[in-house]
Amino acid sequence: MSELVTGEAVALELRPAKLPSRALAVLLDLGVAVVAYVVVSIAVLMATASLDEAAQVALSIATFLLVLVGGPIAVETLSHGRSLGKLALGLRVVRDDGGPIRFRHALVRGAVGVVEILLTFGVIACIASLVSARGRRLGDVFAGTLVVRERIPAGRAAFVPPPPPWLAGRFAGLDLSAVPDGLWLAVRQYLTRMGQLDSQVSLGMAQRLAVDLAARTGASVPQDLPAAAFLAAVVHERQSREARQAFGAGGFAPPVGAAGAPAGYQPPASPTSSTAQPPAPLAPPAVPPRDEPSADRPATGFAPPA
Repeated sequence: MSELVTGEAVALELRPAKLPSRALAVLLDLGVAVVAYVVVSIAVLMATASLDEAAQVALSIATFLLVLVGGPIAVETLSHGRSLGKLALGLRVVRDDGGPIRFRHALVRGAVGVVEILLTFGVIACIASLVSARGRRLGDVFAGTLVVRERIPAGRAAFVPPPPPWLAGRFAGLDLSAVPDGLWLAVRQYLTRMGQLDSQVSLGMAQRLAVDLAARTGASVPQDLPAAAFLAAVVHERQSREARQAFGAGGFAPPVGAAGAPAGYQPPASPTSSTAQPPAPLAPPAVPPRDEPSADRPATGFAPPA
């Protein structure tokens, strides 16, 4: 999935992770960190066997800080919030505004994590996560971060609001072949969730997505349109093209005769009539040509609500 909703690195349609998945991810990360710490400690001990006791203690403290504290901080910074345990469980650390974390966020999380995870065996982190409505521990609160789920079970597609009726067909000449599927998904996710976002955050996301979409189509965002309306109109144009490819340009209308009955229909003769003739064979109904759309509906077969 492309990560273009915030213009940086994070998808929009995400859910906060709960305590069980977060605890399992932390256990996986700690297991890897402890194994690395033991290996590094043995190597350092063998290399510094000739040093005095004070130097060995100093190196042991440095190894602890480097592997068990600095290692997770470096991994979260370089992977933009995906440690090994979080990657295995489909989790990720993001900022409160949905953007990717930086070094300062990982540093605060790691420093607080020494107390609430390592020194207290995770008791403080579990209590804080249970109390928080979004499952945040103290490190997330102080760093302004949130752990979210990146893998969401597939469900019914959310409703994408249609553009204003006067925008229908305005972007029929755009070349949409260069727009990747990830960008389409990001635009759809924004349109379905824009009513739940803060107005300034929603406006910024819409502008970044509109600029990216315009760059992929070789056009420019019209100055007389809000960015969200431009996105909705282009998505509607894509859906209209897909509908024409799937169902053809013309709509289906049953053939009707001059008297209002279906074409080819012959009423049965009266059983009391002595001159009744055997019924004529039914003529096959006429099918309107597919390349001649009905005059009272658009060529796509879909009329957006007013």
